Amino acid sequence: MQSSDPIRIMVVEDHPLFRQGLNIIIASQSDMQVVAQAGTSLEAVEEFRRHKPDITLMDQRLPGQTGTSALVAIRKEFAAARVIMLTTSEGDVEIKGALCAGASAYVLKSTPSEELFSIIRSVHTGRTHIPTGVACRLAEHLGQENLTEGEMEVLRLIQSGNRNKQIAEQLSLSENTVNFHVKNVMDKLQANDRAHAISIAIRRGILNI
Repeated sequence: MQSSDPIRIMVVEDHPLFRQGLNIIIASQSDMQVVAQAGTSLEAVEEFRRHKPDITLMDQRLPGQTGTSALVAIRKEFAAARVIMLTTSEGDVEIKGALCAGASAYVLKSTPSEELFSIIRSVHTGRTHIPTGVACRLAEHLGQENLTEGEMEVLRLIQSGNRNKQIAEQLSLSENTVNFHVKNVMDKLQANDRAHAISIAIRRGILNI
């Protein structure tokens, strides 16, 4: 690619106003061009196949499947794809998931436009970018044990307002097994009670509101 060629960008964002805002600020840069847009994970994969952008700005929270799901699908076909995740969440679990899936950068939506432009140019040259605050959030929970799938099922049902007996019935488990899962959830999240566990899980990106 010649240096005079603009960086070809795809914007994936389900909120039309925010997507339009990104398009406008990107258009202000002579070395950047929006070549594709998408509002869902499925559309993102289809548009990537069609346009093969240099950089994809991917909203983490999309309707249906997440932005990380789209990232995984895209990189399965295009291993060299460079994707910058955009999010309002500083949850370490979401961040870790996106980075492990191959995201080149993880950027908060509150990031100033000039900083975003700098990150886009940096990622385009092959670099990665993790903001200091995001890196600190990851380090804060480094080494902590992840919840198992069984514990996640129990946690989701707790979030829905179910008591242990109801959870046991819905999952076809004994109440003792559910009690064991709940204790593990509390220990791993370092929570004082069920409400505290839900609050921590939402803040860390383990659960969505």
